[in-house]
Amino acid sequence: MAAEKKYITDIGPPHYREMVHPVLLKNYGKWRYHEYVAPGVIKHVSMNGEEVYMVRAAVPKIVSVYYVRELCDIADKYSDGYVKFTSRHNVEFIVTDKKKLDLLLKELKERGWPVGGTGRSLKAIIHTQGWVHCHTAIIDAPGLAKALYDELYEYFVRDDLPGKLKIAIACCLNMCGAVHCSDLAFVGMHRKPPIVNDDIVSRLCEIPTLVASCPTAAIRPAPEKKSVVVNEERCMYCGNCYTVCPGMFIHNPKYDCLSMWVGGNAVAGGPPEFSRLAIPYLPNNPPRWPEAVQAAKNVIETWIKHAKKGERIGDWIKRVGWERFFTLTGIPFTDKHIDDFIFSVPTFRTTTLFKWR
Repeated sequence: MAAEKKYITDIGPPHYREMVHPVLLKNYGKWRYHEYVAPGVIKHVSMNGEEVYMVRAAVPKIVSVYYVRELCDIADKYSDGYVKFTSRHNVEFIVTDKKKLDLLLKELKERGWPVGGTGRSLKAIIHTQGWVHCHTAIIDAPGLAKALYDELYEYFVRDDLPGKLKIAIACCLNMCGAVHCSDLAFVGMHRKPPIVNDDIVSRLCEIPTLVASCPTAAIRPAPEKKSVVVNEERCMYCGNCYTVCPGMFIHNPKYDCLSMWVGGNAVAGGPPEFSRLAIPYLPNNPPRWPEAVQAAKNVIETWIKHAKKGERIGDWIKRVGWERFFTLTGIPFTDKHIDDFIFSVPTFRTTTLFKWR
């Protein structure tokens, strides 16, 4: 292997090769095959016959330093002090000694760390930061993720679903998560325009920046008040203005809600399939969000019952048609499902034929 260029920097993480398990580094690009041994356990075999077992365990996205120390203790004991994290925040222990595999699985079970998330299973839920870390959050994504996990746990530890199941949750329309291409997703929604506090705007906010923050040009200056006014007909309730100015208060517990989206998919070798609206309004009902959890269970269980092997939720919907999807799930079809965005012509049905199946 050619010598790696030495990266010298005082910012950012070290080069990834400095933290890779020696066996993985030795066999980099030289793997013969891999196989699923059990839910959460993947066996990799290299060209020279070396075997590595990856054990995937679910880890909360927000953890304490004590949790990290516990994780490191397990890694020191079973995987030579090395772990890696997946893109969906699961931890993978790297086991090179097969004798340690069963011992690791036993300890993870005793500690209450679920092992799974491989093959045709529920993957870890991607979610945004929630009320603790984000000032624009409409819903508490970590709390909703916890409520969903409690109901859908069995689908993480088994791998016999029709296809992969990826769930994402976004606290608001900024969607700093994988909501747009997930099989099932929730997005927090404002339904009322911001309330302008002229005193705060005039004292704390830069008017040009505030006006420029609006993607629909719904905000214009009000020089007589050293503030701004909002054209409610143009406002799309995104909350961008509140991000740059605390005087544009947009949170409204009475009207804020969740929407549920289905059918997204992002796979290698093809264009992404974007999620589409399934339920436009669900109550923002913490701490357990029972309406949202039940809506997710309904879609998932209907998909499991009717989908063919290998079909993800979006594949199943494309096969049976959207009309059949609404019929099978019992979700009411409303005017909110009709795409009336000015640039939505490519998504319209351009014939009079409907696929009732």
